Amino acid sequence: MLATAAANPDRLVVGVDPVAAAMAEASRRAAQPPGKGGLPNALFVVASAEAPPPELRGIAGRATVNLPWGSLLRGALALDPHAAAGIAALLKAGGTGELLVAPNARDRLAADIDVETRLAGGALAADWRTHGLALVEAREATLAELATLRTTWARRLQLGTTADRRAWRLVLRREGSSDGA
Repeated sequence: MLATAAANPDRLVVGVDPVAAAMAEASRRAAQPPGKGGLPNALFVVASAEAPPPELRGIAGRATVNLPWGSLLRGALALDPHAAAGIAALLKAGGTGELLVAPNARDRLAADIDVETRLAGGALAADWRTHGLALVEAREATLAELATLRTTWARRLQLGTTADRRAWRLVLRREGSSDGA
């Protein structure tokens, strides 16, 4: 999130997590003076995907979810309707959701998470349509894309190193134009 805020100083970048402690270090770094690495365009909100604050609904031109687990993973795959609705609610007309998911056999929820089957059968696209979003891209993530993730969690998952460590890139779009057209 901080890299995104640094690369886009003209945009407000909002990090959302239900656990405040998970954002504490990034928040501290962002709060530094601008000349010392601070990012005045970074904002941190303690909230869950199932219940985003009303102030965040319909304002995001882009929402990014990287390597979720638990209910957020199920929401990213439109298996948890409340979490999926929360993700969808963030996007404004013409907004894009970029999701990078990596369910695997070690995930205790993996019994009903088979991305390939959900894609092939059209279930994933159909489920997202019920939330007003079109699935415009769905493919296995490349090693280059995975290498851009600078998180401990990404390194711990060792994505792309074995057959059961696959990651998927999903791109969703809310219909309509963000310019009112």
